[in-house]
Amino acid sequence: MTPKNHISIPLNHISQGLILHIYPEGNSRVFKIDDAEAEEYGESPYQILESQTYEYAFNKKGYRLKCDYNDNVVKQSRREKYSGRINPSYFVGTLKLNVYHKKKNLNNENFNLEVLATKFNSDDLDKSYRDNYRYMLESITEKCTELLFQLNAPIYQHFETDFSSRNQNLYQQFCFVKSIIESDEFKEAIQQITSNPKTTWTHNDELADIRSIKKFTRSSIKQIANRGNRIPVPSSHPLYQHGIKNIPSHILNNKKVEFIDNIENRFIKHALQTYLHFSEKCCSIFKKDTRAHKEARSLSNTLESLLNNSFFKEISRPTSLNFNSPVLQRKSGYREILKSWLKFDLAAKLTWSGGEDVYEAGKRDISKLYEYWLFFLLYDLFKSKFKLDYIEHDNNPYESLIETSKNKVNFIIKSGTHTAFSGISKFNNRDINVKFSFNQTFKGNKTYSEKSQGSYTKSMYPDYTLSFWPAGIDEATAEEEEIIVHIHFDAKYKVNYSGNQEESREKEEESERKGQYKNIDLFKMHAYKDAIRRTGGAYILYPGNDQPDIKLGFHEIIPGLGAFAIRPNKINNGSKELSDFIDEIINHLLNRVSQREKMSYRTYEIFKNSPKDGHELNEALPEPYGVNRDLLPDQTYVLIGYCKSKEHFEWIKNTLLYNFRMNNNKGALKLTQETLKAKYLLLHMKGDKASSKLYRIPKTEYRVTNKNTLKRLKYPRPTQNSYLVVKLEVCTDKEFQNTYWDFRKLKNYKDKRASAIPYTATLSELMLHKSTSEVK
Repeated sequence: MTPKNHISIPLNHISQGLILHIYPEGNSRVFKIDDAEAEEYGESPYQILESQTYEYAFNKKGYRLKCDYNDNVVKQSRREKYSGRINPSYFVGTLKLNVYHKKKNLNNENFNLEVLATKFNSDDLDKSYRDNYRYMLESITEKCTELLFQLNAPIYQHFETDFSSRNQNLYQQFCFVKSIIESDEFKEAIQQITSNPKTTWTHNDELADIRSIKKFTRSSIKQIANRGNRIPVPSSHPLYQHGIKNIPSHILNNKKVEFIDNIENRFIKHALQTYLHFSEKCCSIFKKDTRAHKEARSLSNTLESLLNNSFFKEISRPTSLNFNSPVLQRKSGYREILKSWLKFDLAAKLTWSGGEDVYEAGKRDISKLYEYWLFFLLYDLFKSKFKLDYIEHDNNPYESLIETSKNKVNFIIKSGTHTAFSGISKFNNRDINVKFSFNQTFKGNKTYSEKSQGSYTKSMYPDYTLSFWPAGIDEATAEEEEIIVHIHFDAKYKVNYSGNQEESREKEEESERKGQYKNIDLFKMHAYKDAIRRTGGAYILYPGNDQPDIKLGFHEIIPGLGAFAIRPNKINNGSKELSDFIDEIINHLLNRVSQREKMSYRTYEIFKNSPKDGHELNEALPEPYGVNRDLLPDQTYVLIGYCKSKEHFEWIKNTLLYNFRMNNNKGALKLTQETLKAKYLLLHMKGDKASSKLYRIPKTEYRVTNKNTLKRLKYPRPTQNSYLVVKLEVCTDKEFQNTYWDFRKLKNYKDKRASAIPYTATLSELMLHKSTSEVK
C-alpha cells in the first residue's frame, strides 16, 4: 500500500464532473487501492487513517460535505464553505459522507471513505486493519461457539436463520459466519481434502479382452463356457488339448476401482453449498454498495470458486448426513470442516445484543471490538487461575453466558451492562473469594460512613474489575471492614502510551489540542485508584508492543498503577506478562503480614467511626518529626503519678527514675495497653490543684526493683518489698514549658485518698485542661 500526495474522488453519480480532493496534513497519509482489492475485502478504494486530519475541497464551489455519524468528523471552512477539514478521530471502518448543494436538491448524495486502524501494527496497515480485526472477530466467534457447546443441551441443534430480522442483526450473524469461512484453518482444510480426499473402493464389471485377464474367477470360467462371440482356440494351445475348441473374445471382468463420490465428500460439498446459499441470501438482503453487500458478494464469489473445482463436479448430492463418520471426526481437513459446520449452524443463528456496538451501520468499531476481545481473553485467563462458577448478569443469576429459547440463541454480554463471575478459590494457606466483573458501576457520592462499595466523588465505570476478599464473609461485610481489594483494568484502544516519557506541560497541552493524549488514560487510572474505595490498583490494557509498565505505590505490588500491552494476535499477545502479574497479586494476597493488609486494618480502625462533635485540639504541641514522629495526641498516653513529698520529688529529679507499687498492693500500677504505651509522666503532690511537673518516658520498660536496691539509690523510706521502676527524661519540648495541667478534671481522676493511685489520660484530654499559671 503506497501513500499518495492526495486522492481525487470522482462523484459523477452525484453530479457530472464533480470531484472531491483530499490532502493529508502533517504526518498523515492517504491511499488509493485497486478496485479488485477493494471488492475482495469489501472496502472503499479511497482510504485514510484514523486519528489523522485531512484537508478537503470540491472542484465546484456550491457543494458542501457533512457526516451524519458525527458532527465533529467534518468541519467546514468558514471562509470557503466548499472546503474544510476531515478528522475521523478513532472511528475505524467505512465512513459514509454526505454531499449536498447550497441551492439544489441532489440524488445519490453520499460516498464512502475507508478509515484504517493504525494501533496494532504501524508498519503494515493492511495487516493492522484486516488481519487483527478478523482475528478478534474469529476469537469471539470461537469463544461463543465454545460456550454454546458447553450448554447442557444436545450437541447438535437446528435453528432457522431469520432473514427478516433487522439488517444489523443479520450482518453480525453474517460476520460470525464469514470469520469461520475466511479463517486459515478453513482454507487449509479445503486444500487438504481436494489434494488427499477420502476415497472408496468398489467392484465394477467391465467388458474386457479375454487376453488381458490376469486372474480368472469362477464367474470368468463360467463365461468361457457360455458366453457368445467366440473365437477359435489354436490347436497348439493347452486349452485345445483339454477339449476347449473356442472361447469368447470378451468377458465381463470384475475390477476394484477407487472413487470419491462417498458420504464424507458429499457432506463437504453440501456444507459449501449451504454456506453459499447463506451468503447469497445475505447479499440479496443487504443494501447495494454498502460494506455488508460487498462482503457478502465477495464471500459468495469465494465459495463459488471452491465449488467450481473439478473435485466437486464428481460428487453428487447427499441423501443423508452421517456426523458419526470416523473420517469426518478424525481425518485432517474433514474434521475442520465438520467443526466449521457445527459452528456455522449455531453462529448463523446466534444473536448478540452487544453486537450492535460492533456492527451497527456496517462500521468496524475496533475500539469496542477490542474491549469485547479483551473480555474473553481475561475471562479465559481468570478462569484458569480462579474458581469462577457463579454468573450474575444485570443483577440476575445465569447458568451460562448463552441463553436459549425456542427459536433463539443469545449471547448476553453487552458493553455497559454488568456481568460478574465469582467463586471461592482455595490456596495453600488461605481461601479467597474472587469476583471478575465486566462493566461494574461504582456509584458516586458514597460517604465512608455508609461503609459500602462505591466512589466518594463521581460514579466510576472501569471496564474490568477483579475483587478479592477472605472466604467466610459476604462482599458487603468485606467492604465495611476494609478487607476487600479491587483491581481495575481499562481497555484503551486509542491510547498512545509512553510510561517512561515525561512530557513538558507545553507539549502536553499541544497534544491535548490535537486530541492525542499520552497520559490522560493514566490519569484516569489515578481517578479509579483514588476515588473508588478499597482499590488496590488500576491498569491500562492497550494494543502496543511495549513491556509492562508497573508503578508501585509503596514497596509491594499493590497499591499501584500501570499499563500492559495486549495485542490481538495468536503469538506473543502480551497475556503472559499479565498472567505473571496476576500470580504476583495472588502471592501478595497470601502474605498475611503484607504492608497493604496492615494499612487496610489501620484505615478501618481510624475511620470506622465518624469523629465526635468537638473532636478538635488546637493547642501547640511538639511537631511530629524526629523523636515525635509517632505523636498522635489522641493515641499518645500520659501517666499521672503521685509524689509523696518534696524529698521524694528531689530523688526523682536527681535519679530520673519513678517507682510504682506493684502486685496487689493498694495503689499498684495496672499494666494496661495505655500504661504500657505511655510516653509522658505528669507528677502531682499533696495539695496540688494543677501541676507542671511533666517528664518524658523514653522507653516504657518497667523494671522490678526490690527495697534494698532503692535504699542503695537513696530512695526516701521505701515501704514495699518490690517496685516497678521506669526511667525518665527531662521534657524540654518548648510547647510544654511554663504550662500547668488541672489533673483533677481528667476523667480517670479519683478524689481524696484515691488520688494517689496512678492513672492515664490521652495527651488530647490533658491539653484540654491546661493553663499558663497554677490553679489557685
